[in-house]
Amino acid sequence: MRKFLIFTMLVTSVSLLTCCSAEDPFEEFINNDWNNSGGMPGGNGSSTTSGELVSFDINIDESSSEPTETAAEYFPEEEDALENNSFPTEVAIDLSNPVMKTENGVEVTVNGGHVTVNHGTTKGICYVVSGTTTNGSLTVVGDKKYAVKLNGVNITNPDSAALNLLSGKRAYIMLADGTTNTLTDGTGGSQKGALYCKGKLLFNGSGSLSVTGNTNNGIHSADYIVFRKGNNIHVKSTANHGIKANDGIFINGGILNVEVSAAAAKGINSESHIIVNGGRTTVLTSGDGTYDTEDKEAKGAAGIKADSTLTVNGGELWLKSTGSGGKGINVDMEANFNGGNVYVVTTGGQYKSNNDTSSPKGIKVDGNINVSGGRIWVRTSGYNGEGIETKKELTITGGEVASYAYDDAINSKGDMTISGGYVYAHGQHNDGIDANGNCYIKGGTVYAICSGSPEVAIDANTEGGYKLYLTGGTVVAIGGLENGSQLSQSCYQSSSWSANTLYTLAAGNNTFSFKTPSSGGSGLVVSSASQPSLQSGVSVSGGTSYFGGLAIVNGTVSSGSTVSLSSYTSGNGMGGRPGGW
Repeated sequence: MRKFLIFTMLVTSVSLLTCCSAEDPFEEFINNDWNNSGGMPGGNGSSTTSGELVSFDINIDESSSEPTETAAEYFPEEEDALENNSFPTEVAIDLSNPVMKTENGVEVTVNGGHVTVNHGTTKGICYVVSGTTTNGSLTVVGDKKYAVKLNGVNITNPDSAALNLLSGKRAYIMLADGTTNTLTDGTGGSQKGALYCKGKLLFNGSGSLSVTGNTNNGIHSADYIVFRKGNNIHVKSTANHGIKANDGIFINGGILNVEVSAAAAKGINSESHIIVNGGRTTVLTSGDGTYDTEDKEAKGAAGIKADSTLTVNGGELWLKSTGSGGKGINVDMEANFNGGNVYVVTTGGQYKSNNDTSSPKGIKVDGNINVSGGRIWVRTSGYNGEGIETKKELTITGGEVASYAYDDAINSKGDMTISGGYVYAHGQHNDGIDANGNCYIKGGTVYAICSGSPEVAIDANTEGGYKLYLTGGTVVAIGGLENGSQLSQSCYQSSSWSANTLYTLAAGNNTFSFKTPSSGGSGLVVSSASQPSLQSGVSVSGGTSYFGGLAIVNGTVSSGSTVSLSSYTSGNGMGGRPGGW
């Protein structure tokens, strides 16, 4: 019924809207993923800026230098750490010249280039694997946990998995220092991965490993996967996901590069939790969206997909999606960003099929988003691409969050609360910040930019009975605030502003210098704990840079001219339409 009423209203007013957009408004409305975006299609304006946030790119980086910012390692069970185990009995397997044998309680059988090892109930076995085969594989079975040391091995199996770990017990993969190892499957089998593990898959060591999946996933564990410092792993899949685990993926360190090209493929896909504590993880997805006939919905690719929760405590994530409907991060439950650095780029537009759509998003979370630390940079450039979206509540208490998006930069279906940190939200064709519940700004520093009327820099769902509540913090809003806002902290306005200009907002002993966009919403609203002053055309040296140079905190300010500010109260002419749908 709601959709029908909106549809009817739109049809009767289409002639009025025509003058507001270069695109046909009816087509724009139909194309827009309005169920998810929390708002109507963008207004008649557009807004762009420049700087590192706009220009940074993401590429595969196999260099071995890991980020220094890490959190404590996490293991689901203490036994998962290699150092808490002992595998003193080594059994050598040379795949260049495999030999059938029974050794130290291990039975080795050979069928052409395919080798199967079975350690049964023998404990402490470490398989040391080397050599090259272009038509072979290694399969491991047994009833006890074991280690596989990859010691310069190159396995290609045209018909099934290259490394097939069929024991349901823990498998400790040891990448021998200084070695290069490759695993490749073909298209002739039905394997779940070029490297498949039935049990827990635990990576260790500082050698390198390259895995290519041509039938399904690159690496697949039916249990969970743990990566550690020193690992240097490059995974590709042309058919499905790069890395998949049924029960969780835990990145404690290492260099992890993932490339996938299949439609709607995920770089890293967990049916449970994902936790990132360290290392540098880079994921590139290039596949377009597709229509899932079983689930009856359009789906897009994603750099990271967690069916449960995502937690980032340290390390770095570099995620880029170039296909239609693609996302950087897609989480079904809650996402928590406590530290580390997250960089996301999406360039694809909206995918449509069978009257369903998959819209591009930098970060999409069905549960709450909580940000308490670290850095998050998001950029979307394809049609309808939102920056950061939660279907529930968003809370920012610290860290740096910067979103430069085609559509809404930061969007929540429920309440949004900002009480700390540094937040930049630039909607190139829509709102900067859009809360479909209440929007509470209690602290921190917020710099928001909208595209132009009827959008606003900071929007709350007034139509639904909600409000923007501004009680603290430092705020700069190019395009104004939502009409009907409750402003407990005094706000001030300038009716005009100059494009591509460096301004400084001074309050007390603190300064916040910000670069204006090339275009955007009319009017400029500012607020701070004490009555501020504003200068334009300033020069700034020193200080701390945020948002890729778009803001500088507590720099030394020189030159510039004073901007006249007048008192601003909500509803006095500088605000947009009611909040999101």
